[in-house]
Amino acid sequence: MIEIQPIHSTPNATIEVPGSKSYTNRALLVAALAYGDTTLTGALFSDDTHYMCNALRKLGIHISEDRGQSTFQVTGNGGNIPVDGAELYIGNSGTTSRSLASYVALGHGEFVIDGDEPMRRGRPISDLLNALMQLGVSARSKYDNGHLPVIVQADGIEGGKTHLDTSKSSQFLTSLMLIAPYAKNGMEIEVIGELKTPYIDITISVMEAFGVKVLNKDYRYFHIEGGQQYQPCSYHIEPDASSASYFFAAAALTGGTVTVRHLHTDSAQGDVQFVRVLEQMGCKVTVTGSGITVKGPHQLKGIDVDMKDISDTALTLAAIAPFADSKVAIRNIEHTRWQETDRIHAMVTELRKLGVSVVERQDGLEISPTPITPAVVDTYNDHRVAMAFSLIGLKVQGIRINNPECVSKTFPSYFEVLEGLYS
Repeated sequence: MIEIQPIHSTPNATIEVPGSKSYTNRALLVAALAYGDTTLTGALFSDDTHYMCNALRKLGIHISEDRGQSTFQVTGNGGNIPVDGAELYIGNSGTTSRSLASYVALGHGEFVIDGDEPMRRGRPISDLLNALMQLGVSARSKYDNGHLPVIVQADGIEGGKTHLDTSKSSQFLTSLMLIAPYAKNGMEIEVIGELKTPYIDITISVMEAFGVKVLNKDYRYFHIEGGQQYQPCSYHIEPDASSASYFFAAAALTGGTVTVRHLHTDSAQGDVQFVRVLEQMGCKVTVTGSGITVKGPHQLKGIDVDMKDISDTALTLAAIAPFADSKVAIRNIEHTRWQETDRIHAMVTELRKLGVSVVERQDGLEISPTPITPAVVDTYNDHRVAMAFSLIGLKVQGIRINNPECVSKTFPSYFEVLEGLYS
């Protein structure tokens, strides 16, 4: 447990956040599919990337790392998986489990993917398995419940046409897209249901940086020709916009000024647009060649906002919402009920514990301005709950965070970086 101390002077800080998880895990897999040596710089070192690297190593990929330089060296096998089976443990990493389910189908043999209890219980994968089965892949949930463990009886992928329901996660589509060039006949994917398009923009940008072309028709139909090969290269990973959101929100909450270096609003990361939400709440946002600066107002304004495309920052907004001058409504994030935890229910539960007036809806919540009652915040082993709710402690004495170590999933040094706001 950690207790967050209030900031008694207005912060004026310049922050560096780690590399993007979304970019790092995609780039690791694409580098594994390329034939030859790739260097990834600016990379994230966290639980999620650790599990991805360990799984790829068990599948015959050589990966060396330099944490001090935030660099991975990956020697790819050109789509060949030299082992005839493996048991892969992915902890609580949704991106790793979904990506590997398609990747191992390129091999030959039995591959088992398993993870922590929250992955087994709360993170669905059946829609991806259904799409793989349409492509001729033998992929099933071991207990027929649509969750891990997953068993893939691999014998390569012929490819062809498939339909995919993306309403629960865009990661299903990313998983198929990344390996599609190595299917013998390529892949045509028709999307059914809602889709968080910014994450697919990230997927396409990584694929194209490594030399593969993607035909995207209005995010409803994707065509990726077979026979394409990812080309090894030197690839730089930009800072994580979701991680940056906590520091932008800290500026908003305290009336201070925070700059996150090397992050830009033209990023494919949807969560960078969280600064536009803060603008509507009264913050001043400045974008320069060196980064993004947010200056907080004297008083935050209430807002009604659709956060479907930036839902990882919904918790960040929920944490600062009680300090606004009127209600804050967060809408269109039902899919977050199937993430590390049911995030809507977690937000509602912990805010109420802090004395906040909250209305829970199926696709979001409505938060009223309320004085905060000090309390211990439970994190549900969800890194974003821990990081978001820690922000309240910048304003209110007595906010304690249970299991703060869970931030290691994407931002192991979060609380150390947060300390930079006090100096």
